Amino acid sequence: MATKDQVRERTDSRIKEPREYNVIMFNDDFTTMEFVVEVLKDIFHKDEVTAQSIMLNVHKKGQAVVGKYPYDIAATKVNTALSRARSQGYPFRMTVEEA
Repeated sequence: MATKDQVRERTDSRIKEPREYNVIMFNDDFTTMEFVVEVLKDIFHKDEVTAQSIMLNVHKKGQAVVGKYPYDIAATKVNTALSRARSQGYPFRMTVEEA
């Protein structure tokens, strides 16, 4: 029971979902299809069939959305993929854009 001098504090704790960001992969004429599939499986945790499908979309359409993630996760995955590509000499490109 609250006395006259005590203040009751009202708390609203609404949890906001983090904004989602698309990871977009771009086609180029030098990065191998096998490398792209490997990146999709290892870094983005896609199964073989999904990885092949995304890779073919990138190849045919010039770009494709690989996945939707909170910003920090998207940026980390992109940086990891780009580092791997650079280490193997590929001009591979990916970006992070707000969904």
